[in-house]
Amino acid sequence: MRRRVGTMLVALLAASLAGGAPAKDAAARTRAVLQNLDALWPDLDALYLDLHAHPELSFQEEATAAKMAERLRAAGIEVTTGVGGHGVVGVLRNGAGPTVLLRTDMDALPVEEKTGLPYASKVPGVMHACGHDGHMTAWMGTALLLSKAKDRWHGTVVFVGQPAEELGGGAAAMLKDGLFTRFPKPDQAVAIHLNADAPAGVVRFTKGFALANVDSVDVTLYGRGGHGAYPQSSVDPVILAAKVVLALQTIVARENDPLDPAVITVGSIHGGTKHNIIPDEVKLQLTVRSYGDDVRKRLLDGIARVAKGEALASNAPREPSVTVSDSTPATFNDPKLTDRLVEAVGREIGRDAVIEQRPVMIGEDFSEYGRAGVPAALLWVGAVEPARYAEAKKSGTPLPSTHSSLFAPDRERTLRTAIRAEVAMLMELLE
Repeated sequence: MRRRVGTMLVALLAASLAGGAPAKDAAARTRAVLQNLDALWPDLDALYLDLHAHPELSFQEEATAAKMAERLRAAGIEVTTGVGGHGVVGVLRNGAGPTVLLRTDMDALPVEEKTGLPYASKVPGVMHACGHDGHMTAWMGTALLLSKAKDRWHGTVVFVGQPAEELGGGAAAMLKDGLFTRFPKPDQAVAIHLNADAPAGVVRFTKGFALANVDSVDVTLYGRGGHGAYPQSSVDPVILAAKVVLALQTIVARENDPLDPAVITVGSIHGGTKHNIIPDEVKLQLTVRSYGDDVRKRLLDGIARVAKGEALASNAPREPSVTVSDSTPATFNDPKLTDRLVEAVGREIGRDAVIEQRPVMIGEDFSEYGRAGVPAALLWVGAVEPARYAEAKKSGTPLPSTHSSLFAPDRERTLRTAIRAEVAMLMELLE
Protein backbone atom coordinates (compact mmCIF):
# COMPACT_ATOMS: atom_id res chain seq x y z
CA MET A 1 0.00 0.00 0.00
CA ARG A 2 2.84 2.40 0.92
CA ARG A 3 4.50 1.80 -2.48
CA ARG A 4 1.18 2.39 -4.26
CA VAL A 5 0.57 5.68 -2.43
CA GLY A 6 4.10 6.80 -3.22
CA THR A 7 3.62 5.98 -6.88
CA MET A 8 0.36 7.94 -6.98
CA LEU A 9 2.02 10.97 -5.39
CA VAL A 10 4.83 10.87 -7.95
CA ALA A 11 2.29 10.63 -10.77
CA LEU A 12 0.28 13.56 -9.41
CA LEU A 13 3.43 15.64 -9.02
CA ALA A 14 4.48 14.84 -12.58
CA ALA A 15 1.05 15.80 -13.90
CA SER A 16 1.18 19.05 -11.97
CA LEU A 17 4.62 19.88 -13.29
CA ALA A 18 3.43 19.13 -16.82
CA GLY A 19 0.51 21.49 -16.41
CA GLY A 20 -2.16 18.79 -16.27
CA ALA A 21 -3.59 19.53 -12.83
CA PRO A 22 -3.59 23.35 -13.17
CA ALA A 23 -5.13 23.06 -16.63
CA LYS A 24 -7.97 20.90 -15.33
CA ASP A 25 -8.47 23.29 -12.43
CA ALA A 26 -8.65 26.32 -14.73
CA ALA A 27 -11.09 24.52 -17.01
CA ALA A 28 -13.30 23.57 -14.06
CA ARG A 29 -13.26 27.14 -12.73
CA THR A 30 -14.13 28.46 -16.18
CA ARG A 31 -17.16 26.19 -16.40
CA ALA A 32 -18.25 27.18 -12.90
CA VAL A 33 -18.03 30.90 -13.71
CA LEU A 34 -19.97 30.42 -16.95
CA GLN A 35 -22.87 28.69 -15.18
CA ASN A 36 -24.54 32.09 -14.77
CA LEU A 37 -24.36 33.02 -18.45
CA ASP A 38 -27.80 31.76 -19.40
CA ALA A 39 -29.39 33.79 -16.60
CA LEU A 40 -27.54 36.93 -17.70
CA TRP A 41 -28.10 36.44 -21.41
CA PRO A 42 -31.43 38.34 -21.84
CA ASP A 43 -29.94 41.49 -20.27
CA LEU A 44 -26.70 41.16 -22.24
CA ASP A 45 -28.61 40.74 -25.49
CA ALA A 46 -30.69 43.83 -24.68
CA LEU A 47 -27.46 45.74 -23.98
CA TYR A 48 -26.05 44.75 -27.36
CA LEU A 49 -29.21 45.87 -29.18
CA ASP A 50 -29.13 49.21 -27.36
CA LEU A 51 -25.45 49.79 -28.07
CA HIS A 52 -25.86 48.91 -31.73
CA ALA A 53 -28.84 51.25 -32.14
CA HIS A 54 -27.09 54.18 -30.41
CA PRO A 55 -23.48 54.36 -31.64
CA GLU A 56 -21.14 57.25 -30.87
CA LEU A 57 -18.06 58.39 -32.78
CA SER A 58 -14.50 58.48 -31.44
CA PHE A 59 -13.96 60.78 -28.44
CA GLN A 60 -17.75 61.31 -28.31
CA GLU A 61 -18.64 58.13 -26.38
CA GLU A 62 -20.27 59.94 -23.44
CA ALA A 63 -23.56 58.02 -23.30
CA THR A 64 -21.87 54.72 -24.14
CA ALA A 65 -19.34 55.16 -21.33
CA ALA A 66 -22.13 56.03 -18.89
CA LYS A 67 -23.92 52.77 -19.73
CA MET A 68 -20.75 50.77 -19.15
CA ALA A 69 -19.97 52.54 -15.87
CA GLU A 70 -23.50 52.16 -14.52
CA ARG A 71 -23.54 48.40 -15.04
CA LEU A 72 -20.09 47.89 -13.55
CA ARG A 73 -21.04 49.87 -10.44
CA ALA A 74 -24.22 47.84 -10.03
CA ALA A 75 -22.02 44.72 -9.95
CA GLY A 76 -19.95 46.13 -7.09
CA ILE A 77 -16.93 47.01 -9.22
CA GLU A 78 -14.88 50.15 -8.45
CA VAL A 79 -15.42 52.53 -11.36
CA THR A 80 -13.59 55.64 -12.55
CA THR A 81 -14.83 57.58 -15.58
CA GLY A 82 -13.32 60.29 -17.75
CA VAL A 83 -9.95 58.57 -18.12
CA GLY A 84 -8.27 59.81 -21.31
CA GLY A 85 -11.53 61.33 -22.54
CA HIS A 86 -14.55 59.10 -22.04
CA GLY A 87 -12.51 56.11 -20.89
CA VAL A 88 -13.94 53.85 -18.18
CA VAL A 89 -11.83 51.85 -15.72
CA GLY A 90 -13.44 49.21 -13.51
CA VAL A 91 -11.29 47.51 -10.87
CA LEU A 92 -12.49 44.19 -9.48
CA ARG A 93 -10.32 43.19 -6.53
CA ASN A 94 -10.42 39.70 -5.06
CA GLY A 95 -7.48 39.19 -2.77
CA ALA A 96 -3.85 38.51 -3.54
CA GLY A 97 -2.94 37.27 -6.99
CA PRO A 98 -2.15 38.41 -10.52
CA THR A 99 -3.52 41.58 -12.09
CA VAL A 100 -5.02 41.23 -15.58
CA LEU A 101 -6.32 43.96 -17.89
CA LEU A 102 -9.29 43.21 -20.15
CA ARG A 103 -9.96 45.88 -22.75
CA THR A 104 -12.96 46.76 -24.85
CA ASP A 105 -13.17 49.61 -27.34
CA MET A 106 -16.34 51.71 -27.41
CA ASP A 107 -16.39 53.97 -30.46
CA ALA A 108 -18.30 53.59 -33.73
CA LEU A 109 -17.58 54.60 -37.33
CA PRO A 110 -18.91 57.34 -39.65
CA VAL A 111 -20.77 54.77 -41.78
CA GLU A 112 -24.45 54.81 -42.82
CA GLU A 113 -25.88 51.42 -41.84
CA LYS A 114 -27.56 49.40 -44.62
CA THR A 115 -28.18 46.06 -42.88
CA GLY A 116 -31.94 46.54 -42.62
CA LEU A 117 -31.88 45.04 -39.12
CA PRO A 118 -34.76 45.99 -36.79
CA TYR A 119 -32.18 47.24 -34.29
CA ALA A 120 -30.11 49.14 -36.88
CA SER A 121 -28.42 52.39 -35.91
CA LYS A 122 -30.76 55.26 -35.11
CA VAL A 123 -27.93 57.78 -35.57
CA PRO A 124 -27.67 59.00 -39.17
CA GLY A 125 -24.28 58.32 -40.68
CA VAL A 126 -22.91 56.47 -37.63
CA MET A 127 -22.69 52.69 -37.17
CA HIS A 128 -20.97 50.03 -35.07
CA ALA A 129 -19.49 48.62 -38.27
CA CYS A 130 -16.39 47.20 -36.57
CA GLY A 131 -18.03 45.13 -33.85
CA HIS A 132 -17.22 47.30 -30.85
CA ASP A 133 -20.80 46.84 -29.62
CA GLY A 134 -20.05 43.12 -29.50
CA HIS A 135 -16.76 43.75 -27.71
CA MET A 136 -18.52 45.82 -25.06
CA THR A 137 -21.26 43.25 -24.54
CA ALA A 138 -18.78 40.39 -24.12
CA TRP A 139 -16.63 42.55 -21.80
CA MET A 140 -19.65 43.39 -19.68
CA GLY A 141 -20.79 39.78 -19.58
CA THR A 142 -17.33 38.71 -18.45
CA ALA A 143 -17.24 41.40 -15.74
CA LEU A 144 -20.65 40.39 -14.39
CA LEU A 145 -19.80 36.69 -14.40
CA LEU A 146 -16.54 37.19 -12.53
CA SER A 147 -18.20 39.47 -9.99
CA LYS A 148 -20.72 36.70 -9.24
CA ALA A 149 -18.11 33.96 -8.85
CA LYS A 150 -15.39 35.44 -6.66
CA ASP A 151 -14.99 32.11 -4.86
CA ARG A 152 -13.50 30.71 -8.09
CA TRP A 153 -10.53 33.03 -8.56
CA HIS A 154 -8.12 35.39 -6.82
CA GLY A 155 -6.36 38.50 -8.00
CA THR A 156 -7.43 41.76 -9.65
CA VAL A 157 -9.09 42.43 -12.99
CA VAL A 158 -8.86 45.89 -14.53
CA PHE A 159 -11.74 46.33 -16.98
CA VAL A 160 -10.79 49.06 -19.46
CA GLY A 161 -13.48 50.65 -21.62
CA GLN A 162 -11.41 52.54 -24.17
CA PRO A 163 -12.49 55.45 -26.38
CA ALA A 164 -11.31 56.30 -29.88
CA GLU A 165 -9.77 53.05 -31.09
CA GLU A 166 -10.83 53.92 -34.64
CA LEU A 167 -8.72 57.09 -34.54
CA GLY A 168 -5.84 55.27 -32.92
CA GLY A 169 -5.67 57.70 -29.99
CA GLY A 170 -7.75 56.24 -27.18
CA ALA A 171 -5.25 53.84 -25.64
CA ALA A 172 -2.45 56.43 -25.66
CA ALA A 173 -4.80 58.99 -24.09
CA MET A 174 -5.73 56.61 -21.26
CA LEU A 175 -2.09 55.72 -20.61
CA LYS A 176 -1.16 59.41 -20.57
CA ASP A 177 -3.96 59.99 -18.07
CA GLY A 178 -2.43 57.48 -15.65
CA LEU A 179 -3.97 54.13 -16.57
CA PHE A 180 -0.88 52.26 -15.34
CA THR A 181 -0.16 54.58 -12.39
CA ARG A 182 -3.55 55.57 -10.97
CA PHE A 183 -4.82 52.00 -11.19
CA PRO A 184 -3.20 48.60 -10.58
CA LYS A 185 -0.63 47.94 -13.30
CA PRO A 186 -1.47 44.64 -15.00
CA ASP A 187 0.78 41.64 -15.31
CA GLN A 188 -0.90 40.87 -18.65
CA ALA A 189 -3.33 42.63 -20.98
CA VAL A 190 -5.84 40.78 -23.17
CA ALA A 191 -8.62 41.63 -25.60
CA ILE A 192 -10.79 40.14 -28.32
CA HIS A 193 -11.89 41.49 -31.70
CA LEU A 194 -14.70 40.25 -33.92
CA ASN A 195 -13.60 38.70 -37.22
CA ALA A 196 -15.81 39.24 -40.27
CA ASP A 197 -14.05 36.46 -42.19
CA ALA A 198 -14.47 33.59 -39.72
CA PRO A 199 -17.52 31.57 -38.66
CA ALA A 200 -19.15 32.20 -35.30
CA GLY A 201 -18.01 29.63 -32.76
CA VAL A 202 -14.39 29.86 -33.91
CA VAL A 203 -11.54 31.79 -32.28
CA ARG A 204 -8.41 32.69 -34.25
CA PHE A 205 -4.99 33.74 -33.07
CA THR A 206 -1.62 35.01 -34.30
CA LYS A 207 1.64 34.81 -32.36
CA GLY A 208 4.14 37.63 -32.64
CA PHE A 209 3.27 40.51 -34.96
CA ALA A 210 -0.48 40.31 -35.56
CA LEU A 211 -1.43 43.81 -36.80
CA ALA A 212 0.59 46.52 -38.48
CA ASN A 213 2.12 49.89 -37.81
CA VAL A 214 -0.27 52.35 -39.44
CA ASP A 215 0.80 55.89 -40.36
CA SER A 216 -1.20 58.52 -42.22
CA VAL A 217 1.02 60.83 -44.28
CA ASP A 218 -0.05 64.13 -45.85
CA VAL A 219 2.10 65.52 -48.66
CA THR A 220 1.63 68.94 -50.25
CA LEU A 221 3.55 69.51 -53.49
CA TYR A 222 4.07 73.12 -54.54
CA GLY A 223 4.28 74.45 -58.09
CA ARG A 224 3.78 77.74 -59.86
CA GLY A 225 0.33 78.10 -61.33
CA GLY A 226 -0.63 79.56 -64.65
CA HIS A 227 -2.57 79.14 -67.90
CA GLY A 228 -2.75 75.61 -69.31
CA ALA A 229 -1.85 77.01 -72.77
CA TYR A 230 1.50 78.33 -71.46
CA PRO A 231 3.01 75.45 -69.45
CA GLN A 232 6.51 76.84 -70.01
CA SER A 233 5.62 79.73 -67.71
CA SER A 234 4.61 77.44 -64.86
CA VAL A 235 5.85 74.59 -62.67
CA ASP A 236 3.12 71.99 -62.93
CA PRO A 237 2.48 70.28 -59.55
CA VAL A 238 0.11 67.79 -61.22
CA ILE A 239 2.99 66.35 -63.25
CA LEU A 240 5.14 66.47 -60.12
CA ALA A 241 2.45 64.56 -58.19
CA ALA A 242 2.28 61.88 -60.88
CA LYS A 243 6.05 61.38 -60.65
CA VAL A 244 5.91 61.18 -56.85
CA VAL A 245 3.08 58.62 -56.84
CA LEU A 246 5.04 56.30 -59.13
CA ALA A 247 8.38 56.85 -57.42
CA LEU A 248 6.94 56.06 -53.99
CA GLN A 249 6.37 52.46 -55.05
CA THR A 250 10.09 51.96 -55.63
CA ILE A 251 10.60 52.37 -51.87
CA VAL A 252 8.70 49.12 -51.31
CA ALA A 253 9.87 47.40 -54.50
CA ARG A 254 13.57 48.30 -54.41
CA GLU A 255 14.55 49.60 -50.96
CA ASN A 256 12.72 47.21 -48.65
CA ASP A 257 13.56 43.57 -47.94
CA PRO A 258 10.86 41.51 -49.71
CA LEU A 259 10.54 39.39 -46.55
CA ASP A 260 9.52 42.46 -44.50
CA PRO A 261 5.88 43.34 -45.24
CA ALA A 262 5.38 46.95 -46.32
CA VAL A 263 2.62 48.96 -48.00
CA ILE A 264 2.52 52.53 -49.31
CA THR A 265 -0.90 53.43 -50.70
CA VAL A 266 -1.82 56.84 -52.10
CA GLY A 267 -5.49 56.99 -51.22
CA SER A 268 -6.23 60.58 -52.20
CA ILE A 269 -4.87 63.11 -54.70
CA HIS A 270 -6.34 66.59 -55.10
CA GLY A 271 -5.26 69.55 -57.18
CA GLY A 272 -6.64 72.11 -59.56
CA THR A 273 -10.03 73.68 -60.19
CA LYS A 274 -10.48 73.89 -63.99
CA HIS A 275 -9.36 72.29 -67.27
CA ASN A 276 -7.10 75.10 -68.38
CA ILE A 277 -5.55 76.21 -65.10
CA ILE A 278 -2.27 74.83 -63.80
CA PRO A 279 -2.68 74.90 -60.00
CA ASP A 280 -0.24 76.16 -57.40
CA GLU A 281 -0.29 72.93 -55.36
CA VAL A 282 -1.44 69.30 -55.21
CA LYS A 283 -2.20 67.38 -52.02
CA LEU A 284 -1.61 63.65 -51.51
CA GLN A 285 -2.88 61.48 -48.65
CA LEU A 286 -1.07 58.20 -47.97
CA THR A 287 -1.50 55.22 -45.68
CA VAL A 288 1.73 53.43 -44.77
CA ARG A 289 1.81 49.92 -43.25
CA SER A 290 4.63 47.85 -41.76
CA TYR A 291 5.51 45.63 -38.77
CA GLY A 292 9.08 46.34 -37.68
CA ASP A 293 10.06 49.77 -36.39
CA ASP A 294 13.08 49.77 -38.71
CA VAL A 295 10.85 49.18 -41.74
CA ARG A 296 8.48 51.88 -40.56
CA LYS A 297 11.31 54.41 -40.32
CA ARG A 298 12.67 53.42 -43.75
CA LEU A 299 9.27 53.95 -45.39
CA LEU A 300 8.59 57.31 -43.76
CA ASP A 301 12.08 58.61 -44.43
CA GLY A 302 11.84 57.39 -48.02
CA ILE A 303 8.54 59.18 -48.62
CA ALA A 304 9.99 62.50 -47.49
CA ARG A 305 13.15 61.94 -49.55
CA VAL A 306 11.28 61.00 -52.74
CA ALA A 307 8.89 63.95 -52.47
CA LYS A 308 11.75 66.40 -51.93
CA GLY A 309 13.87 64.85 -54.66
CA GLU A 310 11.15 64.96 -57.28
CA ALA A 311 10.31 68.54 -56.32
CA LEU A 312 13.95 69.51 -56.76
CA ALA A 313 14.11 67.75 -60.14
CA SER A 314 10.96 69.60 -61.24
CA ASN A 315 12.37 73.00 -60.22
CA ALA A 316 9.54 73.49 -57.73
CA PRO A 317 9.56 76.93 -56.09
CA ARG A 318 9.61 75.44 -52.59
CA GLU A 319 10.17 72.18 -50.76
CA PRO A 320 7.14 69.93 -50.23
CA SER A 321 5.36 69.66 -46.89
CA VAL A 322 5.36 66.10 -45.49
CA THR A 323 3.55 65.44 -42.19
CA VAL A 324 2.73 62.20 -40.35
CA SER A 325 -0.46 61.88 -38.31
CA ASP A 326 -2.80 59.24 -36.81
CA SER A 327 0.06 56.83 -36.11
CA THR A 328 -0.64 53.47 -34.48
CA PRO A 329 2.17 51.04 -33.59
CA ALA A 330 2.08 47.39 -34.59
CA THR A 331 0.30 44.93 -32.30
CA PHE A 332 2.66 42.24 -31.05
CA ASN A 333 1.04 39.23 -29.39
CA ASP A 334 3.40 37.94 -26.71
CA PRO A 335 4.08 34.33 -27.85
CA LYS A 336 4.12 32.72 -24.38
CA LEU A 337 0.97 34.55 -23.31
CA THR A 338 -0.74 33.68 -26.58
CA ASP A 339 0.08 29.99 -26.11
CA ARG A 340 -1.54 30.05 -22.66
CA LEU A 341 -4.65 31.79 -23.95
CA VAL A 342 -4.99 29.43 -26.90
CA GLU A 343 -4.84 26.40 -24.62
CA ALA A 344 -7.33 27.91 -22.20
CA VAL A 345 -9.84 28.88 -24.89
CA GLY A 346 -9.35 25.52 -26.60
CA ARG A 347 -10.29 23.69 -23.39
CA GLU A 348 -13.53 25.66 -23.28
CA ILE A 349 -14.72 25.74 -26.91
CA GLY A 350 -12.72 22.82 -28.36
CA ARG A 351 -9.14 22.89 -29.57
CA ASP A 352 -10.25 22.36 -33.18
CA ALA A 353 -12.19 25.62 -32.97
CA VAL A 354 -9.07 27.65 -32.10
CA ILE A 355 -7.20 28.28 -35.36
CA GLU A 356 -4.01 30.13 -36.20
CA GLN A 357 -4.26 32.85 -38.82
CA ARG A 358 -1.77 35.00 -40.73
CA PRO A 359 -0.95 38.54 -39.59
CA VAL A 360 -2.96 41.32 -41.20
CA MET A 361 -1.98 44.85 -42.22
CA ILE A 362 -4.76 46.69 -40.42
CA GLY A 363 -4.02 48.63 -37.23
CA GLU A 364 -5.22 48.49 -33.61
CA ASP A 365 -4.16 50.72 -30.74
CA PHE A 366 -4.39 47.81 -28.30
CA SER A 367 -0.71 47.73 -29.23
CA GLU A 368 -0.09 50.67 -26.90
CA TYR A 369 -0.53 48.50 -23.79
CA GLY A 370 2.20 46.13 -24.93
CA ARG A 371 4.43 49.08 -25.83
CA ALA A 372 3.96 50.32 -22.27
CA GLY A 373 5.74 47.21 -20.98
CA VAL A 374 2.93 44.71 -20.37
CA PRO A 375 2.79 41.30 -22.12
CA ALA A 376 -0.34 41.55 -24.26
CA ALA A 377 -2.37 39.44 -26.69
CA LEU A 378 -5.49 39.96 -28.79
CA LEU A 379 -7.58 37.05 -30.14
CA TRP A 380 -10.14 37.11 -32.97
CA VAL A 381 -13.71 35.82 -32.52
CA GLY A 382 -15.57 34.63 -35.63
CA ALA A 383 -18.75 36.61 -36.35
CA VAL A 384 -20.31 35.02 -39.48
CA GLU A 385 -23.26 32.64 -39.36
CA PRO A 386 -21.57 29.27 -40.09
CA ALA A 387 -23.83 28.18 -42.96
CA ARG A 388 -23.46 31.57 -44.61
CA TYR A 389 -19.70 31.41 -44.17
CA ALA A 390 -19.53 27.94 -45.74
CA GLU A 391 -21.67 29.02 -48.69
CA ALA A 392 -19.60 32.17 -49.26
CA LYS A 393 -16.38 30.16 -49.30
CA LYS A 394 -17.90 27.61 -51.66
CA SER A 395 -19.21 30.23 -54.10
CA GLY A 396 -16.35 32.69 -53.75
CA THR A 397 -18.77 35.46 -52.82
CA PRO A 398 -17.08 38.09 -50.60
CA LEU A 399 -18.56 38.54 -47.13
CA PRO A 400 -19.20 42.04 -45.76
CA SER A 401 -16.03 43.11 -43.99
CA THR A 402 -15.72 45.15 -40.85
CA HIS A 403 -16.16 48.85 -41.67
CA SER A 404 -18.81 47.79 -44.19
CA SER A 405 -22.32 49.25 -44.02
CA LEU A 406 -23.58 45.64 -44.27
CA PHE A 407 -21.56 44.13 -41.42
CA ALA A 408 -23.92 42.21 -39.10
CA PRO A 409 -22.55 39.54 -36.74
CA ASP A 410 -24.34 36.26 -36.02
CA ARG A 411 -25.38 37.84 -32.76
CA GLU A 412 -25.96 35.21 -30.07
CA ARG A 413 -23.45 32.64 -31.26
CA THR A 414 -20.76 35.29 -31.64
CA LEU A 415 -21.33 36.96 -28.29
CA ARG A 416 -21.55 33.73 -26.33
CA THR A 417 -18.29 32.54 -27.87
CA ALA A 418 -16.62 35.86 -27.07
CA ILE A 419 -17.74 35.68 -23.43
CA ARG A 420 -16.62 32.06 -23.08
CA ALA A 421 -13.25 32.98 -24.57
CA GLU A 422 -12.75 35.98 -22.28
CA VAL A 423 -13.72 34.05 -19.15
CA ALA A 424 -11.41 31.19 -20.14
CA MET A 425 -8.53 33.63 -20.68
CA LEU A 426 -9.01 35.30 -17.32
CA MET A 427 -9.39 32.03 -15.44
CA GLU A 428 -6.12 30.88 -16.99
CA LEU A 429 -4.29 34.01 -15.85
CA LEU A 430 -5.90 34.49 -12.43
CA GLU A 431 -5.23 32.20 -9.48
